[in-house]
Amino acid sequence: MHIWQPYSRTPNTVVGNLLVLQDCYSPQLDNHRDVQVWLPPAYSAGDKRYPVIYMQDGQNLFDAHTSYSGEWQIDETMTALSAEGIDAIIVGLPNMKELRGIEYSPYPFSLMGSDPLNGRGDAYIHFIMETVKPIIDTSFRTRPEAAATGLAGSSMGGLISLYGFIMYPEVFGLCAAFSTAYWFGDNGLLATIKAHAAGHGRIYHDVGTHEGETVTGWFGITESEGHTVYLQGVRDLQAALLEKGYRLGDTLMYIEDQGAIHREHAWAARFPAAISFLLSSE
Repeated sequence: MHIWQPYSRTPNTVVGNLLVLQDCYSPQLDNHRDVQVWLPPAYSAGDKRYPVIYMQDGQNLFDAHTSYSGEWQIDETMTALSAEGIDAIIVGLPNMKELRGIEYSPYPFSLMGSDPLNGRGDAYIHFIMETVKPIIDTSFRTRPEAAATGLAGSSMGGLISLYGFIMYPEVFGLCAAFSTAYWFGDNGLLATIKAHAAGHGRIYHDVGTHEGETVTGWFGITESEGHTVYLQGVRDLQAALLEKGYRLGDTLMYIEDQGAIHREHAWAARFPAAISFLLSSE
């Protein structure tokens, strides 16, 4: 029995019906976190079943007062899209702060000169698949099949979302990867795509053209050089996806957002197009 409570933080900027399951335990990671679920406006009015999108960095999705770098305004966006017939249940999974990098990387990596760290990204994906998803599917009217189940996130959240989508096609058939932090584990994600991608499902993939500030410390380069490096790294992922059978405008949507930087407000602005594309086949 899982006890879902209305989101009650005061003050908050939440729009619509946001529920919280407190202290959800992950046996895969041996830690606890709250799980947030945003329900479509018409959820209580019928018996319809809905696609589900599992989103990383949950504290940034719905409430400006809990975000550390701006709010995605997922609740406002999904409310507006519902009027157009585009609906989904959104699950927000907060990151574990100092453990964010470890949980969102499935590859060993170093943090700008640190000793190598063992990424636990695969265990994190198993947490979603084996712990969170069964709870969501038994608590709410979901469409549990892969074609209606997605992962979404930005930066490292984009990395782990695209990884989980590629590696577990039997569970995830939708993915939105914003400004993917492609370089972790010596470009491990590129190798994963080349080795395992098979053209299944639907992917939204993007990058801003001014995200260089994010990688200056990683590569010891200027911000201007970083713009080029970041853009090329994401383009390499894009090229690999096309080589593995994804088709632009059909199973893959790719955006290069001119002048956009590496911030929540940029991803929030691109989210409506992303979710509309992913759910357009529904």
